[in-house]
Amino acid sequence: MTRWIGPLLVAIAAAVLGWYGSLALATYGLMDVAMRRVAAEGGVNVMRHGALPTAENQPIVRPSPDLVYSSCAYDLSKGPVLIKITPAPDRYSSLSIFDARTDVVFVRNDQQAGGKPYQIILARTDQAVPKGAEVVRVDYDRGIALIRLLLRRSAEIGPLDPVRRQSSCQAL
Repeated sequence: MTRWIGPLLVAIAAAVLGWYGSLALATYGLMDVAMRRVAAEGGVNVMRHGALPTAENQPIVRPSPDLVYSSCAYDLSKGPVLIKITPAPDRYSSLSIFDARTDVVFVRNDQQAGGKPYQIILARTDQAVPKGAEVVRVDYDRGIALIRLLLRRSAEIGPLDPVRRQSSCQAL
């Protein structure tokens, strides 16, 4: 019986390491798929303003039917990226920045911004940025910036669309 304890412990350790490794790598894999889908429709470091969400027209699964999305697959490998946000008046909106590991590294909503336009620069720790800019430092070159705009009715998209299209994402 005691001769099975060693191999059994090795098998358990291998299973735990395999499970943890799979779990850790799955987040990168899932985010990579999401980044490729977002970039395929507009390019990298470009804000893509999606249509009203349906299951058929969204690159990311299960969209909320009362939100309209704008997204930017960013890549900092060649330098920082500037994200400009123009909140729609009297509507909830938020900007969320996700890194390559699916971690949320930054969130700001319209109330926190005082309803006013703002901009942030995404950069790695070693990248130079303009003095006085609001900087969000990230640990990975790639990720997704996602803007959500709440609609009370789907018909509101017409008058709100020009405002939300003022938000942008571009390499510096």
